[in-house]
Amino acid sequence: MSQKFDVVVIGAGPGGYVAAIRAAQLGLKTACIEKYQGKEGKTALGGTCLNVGCIPSKALLDSSYKFHEAHESFKVHGISTGEVAMDVPTMVARKDQIVKNLTGGVAGLLKANGVTVFEGHGKLLSGKQVEVTGLDGNTQVLGAENVILASGSKPVDIPPAPVDQNIIVDSTGALDFQSVPAKLGVIGAGVIGLELGSVWARLGAEVTVLEAMDKFLPAADEQISKEAFKVLSKQGLKILLGARVTGSQVNGDQVTVNFTNADGEQQQTFDKLIVAVGRRPVTTDLLAADAGVDMDERGFIFVDDQCATSVPGVYAIGDVVRGAMLAHKASEEGVMVAERIAGHKSQMNYDLVPSVIYTHPEIAWVGKTEQALKAEGVEINVGTFPFAASGRAMAANDTAGLVKVIADAKTDRVLGVHVMGPAAAELVQQGAIGMEFGTSAEDLGMMVFSHPTMSEALHEAALAVNGHAIHIANRKKR
Repeated sequence: MSQKFDVVVIGAGPGGYVAAIRAAQLGLKTACIEKYQGKEGKTALGGTCLNVGCIPSKALLDSSYKFHEAHESFKVHGISTGEVAMDVPTMVARKDQIVKNLTGGVAGLLKANGVTVFEGHGKLLSGKQVEVTGLDGNTQVLGAENVILASGSKPVDIPPAPVDQNIIVDSTGALDFQSVPAKLGVIGAGVIGLELGSVWARLGAEVTVLEAMDKFLPAADEQISKEAFKVLSKQGLKILLGARVTGSQVNGDQVTVNFTNADGEQQQTFDKLIVAVGRRPVTTDLLAADAGVDMDERGFIFVDDQCATSVPGVYAIGDVVRGAMLAHKASEEGVMVAERIAGHKSQMNYDLVPSVIYTHPEIAWVGKTEQALKAEGVEINVGTFPFAASGRAMAANDTAGLVKVIADAKTDRVLGVHVMGPAAAELVQQGAIGMEFGTSAEDLGMMVFSHPTMSEALHEAALAVNGHAIHIANRKKR
């Protein structure tokens, strides 16, 4: 055994590197193992989020939206431009540079906090030993008092549409198109499918989204999802619900997709096809046969509410465990586990993990939906406020969507905040902060919000819960 550590983290994604940094800050001798290699053939830290997920997709979303604004929206502001064109390779190169800067930043943070980084594949052996297979094939075994498994997830493959990363791509391949496909197919109307579909639709692609489920965004509040369907459809996303893909055939530079829906068997041909049907945990060769860590049949590692596995001193966080596959959820789990290892009684509130879809307008929520609360028999009051009535949104020519606040009818405690519109992610986070401290709708209504801001929409929705909204007609008076 070459070295021994207080904490060994397998995986340097948003869960792993955060856990490693926090453990080191708490005085624990810490190591972090990562095998992912970026485009330059070098180890790249940051996991899916920084390399091929959250960050690069947002870079493309922002670039494509600026193009859309210049092409479609500047005239209303009195701005005249010449012919607007998008240089796709330059857009993609910008995305790559952002990724490089951030992954390099993670390496610097780990070094600054005294974390030892091992480049290679980490595997948990029995007795909390970790085998590291380096990029050169050589192995060494690390001893650990505690091990944190943070190996992340990868896109789900489906037999009817095998990915070749050329014509049929997954979410990673969709980040590197060098030109705008004339016709783009997307399998899956979830977060990834809608975001990537939006990028290329803004740049001129004819986008068709095939969703097997009959409901659009079933995890979101129904009022929000219905409004989102209308707005995204108007933007050019042709979303076909109840469309089950049964096969595909690549012919030269195109792919023909077979699917069934309420009208029977259908067929469409695309220049590119993105498969975005979800993600699965990366646990292949992560655990030795005698490691003792329990997993389910899908490869998820069993953990308790504090992310402890069936082996004392071994923890698992992020996409390899239950719950939403979200970078911020993984990061907070990493902090919680590191602090518990150091002897702190840290907890995480899983009821208040926000979800965001970075289309435009954004779609975001925290807490429970109206339909879920009604199914539980909870009596609620609901307040909504449309951005069409917001002075700040009008000034920005960004008035689609609404804010919705749901409160317990008896206690007035806020149980859910749901937003579709400008700055939705930021407004929902304001709601999450309040809900963490048990805020009531009345509390939000009594706070002073600066004017004019998008945040005022949250203020008015909270006031509307009890019929006190000022800038829209109230449904009821008290």
